Amino acid sequence: MSDVELRDCTDAAERGPHLDAAVEALASGGLVVLPTDTVYGIAADAFTPKAVAALLRAKGRGRQMPPPVLVGDLNTLDGLATEIPESVRELVTEFWPGPLTVILRAQPSLHWDLGDTNGTVALRMPDDEIALDLLRRTGPLAVSSANRTGNPAAQTAAEAHDQLLRTVKVYLDGGPARGSVPSTIVDATGENLRIVREGALSREDLGAIVPEILDDEELATVEAEVSDAVEGEETQVSDAVEGDATESGDAVEGDATESGDAVEGDATESGDAVEGDVTESGDTGEGDVTESGDTAAAGRPQSEPGAAQP
Repeated sequence: MSDVELRDCTDAAERGPHLDAAVEALASGGLVVLPTDTVYGIAADAFTPKAVAALLRAKGRGRQMPPPVLVGDLNTLDGLATEIPESVRELVTEFWPGPLTVILRAQPSLHWDLGDTNGTVALRMPDDEIALDLLRRTGPLAVSSANRTGNPAAQTAAEAHDQLLRTVKVYLDGGPARGSVPSTIVDATGENLRIVREGALSREDLGAIVPEILDDEELATVEAEVSDAVEGEETQVSDAVEGDATESGDAVEGDATESGDAVEGDATESGDAVEGDVTESGDTGEGDVTESGDTAAAGRPQSEPGAAQP
């Protein structure tokens, strides 16, 4: 283990100095590992772009995977998001603090850079005493799971340290994480609420508060049925095109046969006509035969290219 110390925060009476160190680290643009009600998280000041960029680098992520923002008070919701549906207010009133993340339209006046968010922000209020104590001192924090991308999420501060090492200034140790299942994510930026990830809270848990969210499952079923129907139609069209192509091929083959017979017939008639002309010419005299023979010889090359065409 490096010289970065794991700070034991399990005793509330001894927690103050460790939280002070975390606040100082975050204010200077550093990173802090903290416990949450799901797994351990790695945190940065949400309003310091360089700190958020450092968080993404520590995890091995790009800007296309922006971190969610943790808050320490439900009232912070309106300061960070806009166009908040009443159904979302009902959900956060019931499940905050807790394992519910909601994706909302971000307040356009906020000066932050969380990554490629397309004007949205994912918000959560964790149900963990240490995390809430820190958040109430610092304000909103950009927080992602404390692990390198592709590795298991850390269940202890020591596991987080093994992966993140000195990229983090302060490790707050709250003991083993209380939950290994991530939060449930609900997208509220569209016309209807949509469950992006079903985690610690089930669809039924959410539906007990906001029944219309259960329609999301029905919508997914309808979309699947439409997809199957479209696929079936594409198969029918493909079969029809294949059938047309076969019929067209047969027709072309038939036309070619008829054309060949016609050409052969024309050639036979032409041959008979030439032979008749030569015979007649022979009867009129040698000069006429020579003249007719020259005419036949001159005509032959002109007819050969036509015979060679398909």
